[in-house]
Parts: sequence; structure tokens; C-alpha cells
Amino acid sequence: MWTAIITAESGKTLDSKAIDQLYLDWQGRHMTELAASEAVMLTLSHEPDDFAARWQAWQQNGVDLNLLAGAPSPKRILVADMDGTMIEQECLDELAEMAGVGEYVKQVTARAMNGELDFEAALKQRVALLKNQPAEMINQVISEKISLMPGGKTLLATMRANGGYSALVSGGFTPFTEYVAEQLGFDEHHGNDLIIANDVLIGAVAEPIKGKATKQQICRTLSHRLAIPLSEMMAIGDGANDLDMLRIVGMGVAFHGKPAVAAAAQWRINHGDLTALLYLQGYRKSDFINA
Repeated sequence: MWTAIITAESGKTLDSKAIDQLYLDWQGRHMTELAASEAVMLTLSHEPDDFAARWQAWQQNGVDLNLLAGAPSPKRILVADMDGTMIEQECLDELAEMAGVGEYVKQVTARAMNGELDFEAALKQRVALLKNQPAEMINQVISEKISLMPGGKTLLATMRANGGYSALVSGGFTPFTEYVAEQLGFDEHHGNDLIIANDVLIGAVAEPIKGKATKQQICRTLSHRLAIPLSEMMAIGDGANDLDMLRIVGMGVAFHGKPAVAAAAQWRINHGDLTALLYLQGYRKSDFINA
């Protein structure tokens, strides 16, 4: 058995006639409405031969189409990237903007997140440009610039209500992970530490730097510590440093992923908000907990 999950772009509705036709073309066995005009689940007897072509066509209409072997199931652990995933910004880019080096740093960030540059080297290069900036700018960015990704609170609250555990893991910095974890209700958070002396950034990050290997290791550690198999874990992220963790868990999702990440991930949400991750687990909208 296979399952297709179809989700609309935030604020838009699905084309019911197009879904009916897809159901017929794929010889569906059952159709389940997860959310009226927003999300539909198709139960199939076989893997569609033309899934890739159909996915591409539906992308043009702002619709995400994902395919699962078997039936969807609620995951017991969520491991999530922060920048560009649980929040709408890249924290380092915002710090750089405030320091007057924003344009250059944004270019480096984009290349690093697409896997074109070594993550650790690129992080050190960008942080060095913050040397001699007041540490207070961190709190200023948090209060003035950071916005939560839509759907995050509902995602966390719904999974928690069903016994889920959550960890925020980031190559970004701990003042931001602490703030975002508290706002969204993560059980734990992990990030890098900017070195501060006399209330001033010295332009360096504490070693060892937490990058893609750390994110994958946190997944393995959580699985062992909580006695929950990796197959019952969902990991989400948008950058190249997330790929290692996306590959080892039961459901690794590229959420609004950079091109290289979206191309490598088995499951992709390019259009919906974070509640689309609940539909991928088989939740109906009536099951959502609105925090």
C-alpha cells in the first residue's frame, strides 16, 4: 500500500476536480479529506509510475504532493532546524545587517545553505565580521526582527498532546534557540555560542562548532535516550547542513528547502506552512491543537 498526501499552499484551496482525476488515474483505493479544501490523503495499491512528473506539474499550482510507502503515522520525536524553518529569518544575516555587512553575509549564507561552501568555514568567516559589535545587538535582533514561521505553535502543541518530544537543533546561536524554543514549546534546544567579552562580540564562535554532524548525532542520542527508534522520528530543515539528519530518520522533510536540499530530500513541503507536517503524519485538521 502507498499513500499520497496532497496539501495546498497556505491561504489557497485545492482543485477538487484535479484531485478526483488524479485519484482515478492512480486507481486509488480510498480518499480521505484531512482538511476541507486544504489537504487530502489518497490510499493507493501501488507506487505511481508518473509520480515525479505529477509532482512537478502540481508544484506549478502551489500544491505539495508527497508519497509514502504504507500508511502515515504520528511521529514520537520532532527534531527541527531553526533558521528558515521554525523562524522566517536567518539570525546571522540579521545580525550582519545591523552591523552594516548584511549584503555580503547574506550571499555567503545562501551559498552555505545550498551546500556550495563548507558550513563551519563559512560560519567562522561571517561571525568574524561581527567583531567589536555590542552584544546587546543580539537582544535587539530578537525583539525587532525575529518572526515565527506560521504553523509552528500548532505543530508543536499537536505533537506534544499526542505524546511527542521535540528538539530544536541549529547551527545558529543559543540566545536565539533559547528564545524560539520557549516561544514554540520545544523540550530542548541546541545551538552555537558566540564568544562575548566585556559585552562585545569578539568575532568568534565557541568550538566545537555544531554543524551537520552534530544534528545527526542529536537525532541518534535522542533515539537512544528516549528508547524510541529513528523510524518514529521526524526531522525538518531547509539547509545543506540538515541533510544528514533528514536521511537517517523515519521521515526527513525539506521544509521550504534550498534547491540542493529539496532535490535530495524524499519528502518536501515547498508551499504549505508548518501544519503541513501534521498532514504528512496522517493528522486531520480537527486533531490540531491551537496553542
